[in-house]
Amino acid sequence: MFPKIISKKHIYLDYAATTPVDPAVLKVMAPFWSRLFGNPSGLYGQGREAKAAVESARKRIADVVGARPNEIIFTAGGTESVNLAIFGSARMNTDFKTDKHRKSSHIITTAIEHHCVLNSFKALEGEGYKTSLLKVDAKGLIDIRTLEKAIRPETILVSMMYANNEIGTIEPVAEIGKLLKKINAGRTRRGLTRILFHTDACQAAGFLDLNVNKLGIDLMSVNGSKIYGPKQTGFLFVRNGVNLKPVIYGGGQERNLRSGTENVPGIAGLAKALEMADERRKLGNVENVENGKLQKYFISKLIKMPGVTLNGPAPDDRNRLVNNINVAIKNIEGEALMLYLDSYGISVSTGSACSTGSGDTSHVLLALGRSQKQARSSIRFSLGKVTTKAELDYVLKVLPGIIDQLRKTSSLE
Repeated sequence: MFPKIISKKHIYLDYAATTPVDPAVLKVMAPFWSRLFGNPSGLYGQGREAKAAVESARKRIADVVGARPNEIIFTAGGTESVNLAIFGSARMNTDFKTDKHRKSSHIITTAIEHHCVLNSFKALEGEGYKTSLLKVDAKGLIDIRTLEKAIRPETILVSMMYANNEIGTIEPVAEIGKLLKKINAGRTRRGLTRILFHTDACQAAGFLDLNVNKLGIDLMSVNGSKIYGPKQTGFLFVRNGVNLKPVIYGGGQERNLRSGTENVPGIAGLAKALEMADERRKLGNVENVENGKLQKYFISKLIKMPGVTLNGPAPDDRNRLVNNINVAIKNIEGEALMLYLDSYGISVSTGSACSTGSGDTSHVLLALGRSQKQARSSIRFSLGKVTTKAELDYVLKVLPGIIDQLRKTSSLE
């Protein structure tokens, strides 16, 4: 049963799930809803205008991530981008092999990936691919030596997130990129298939450098809804020379990799949102610095409460996103706490928004070594560019009373 709404306040602390569209982004999108509505495949004037807008967005996104324009493939969000990267690369690498070789092909990821990665791997496992799910430490970090040991002659793909959506852990993607470059040099001499490296950078965008050359990646997924852009927008960086099989077939748009009429307003908005996010990151990291201060303040207050412990890296750890706070609160149900906070006008989550309400315990927290009970008692707060200290103080004011109330009726003893 949902608790009764007792406050008209609205404090949004779930920016890791999604963000509001920035007014500047809406302004850029507006003409393409009605006035410049042409199909980009049309050869008439309106079509050429729409095509020009798509190609302008492609170039601007490429400039942000250090890529060439033809290396940017537009998708309908992060999940589709990830699916295209994983299924596209795995199936392309085994397309011309015998059934025996295909079934021995090996792909690697980690135990804390988003479900769009894990479920893609599970589906490929059902097709006969061999998979490895690498363990992480108590902070959620992958040990590069663990990855190196997991690589086999049959390995064709490594997919690893840049920053985790639940606990904010930043993985050593650039170091992994260097490792795979070295390994691939040796594999080429031995006549082995080159290992492709994909990263899910949806949570990293706006906080971390997305330069694909510095990261040493072949494939990168980014979406718009995490960076104050429109939902159901995203792109996949595909390094030149990397071949993929499409997962959507049709008219051959997006280099035959993603058929379907392009979402022109969404693409225009995505490009503007990414430019603004990267500009904020570069200009002294103003948002990051402010979020970092608020994060440290909020965590310091939370962990002073009885039975509250932090999940993931410490707030001053360079391996944690500055807008992420995930805590376990002893002897309460995280989902119940989320609903009670909502009654006070406070929006938070128990983890990934894509799995909230599924009843599943967080696979990320279990991978850190948390018990089922600890994982079920966890809650995530994520800060945005307009989050204020006054909002956090309001949460700190009402939270102890809610916790006390929930502990009286909790089954997590």
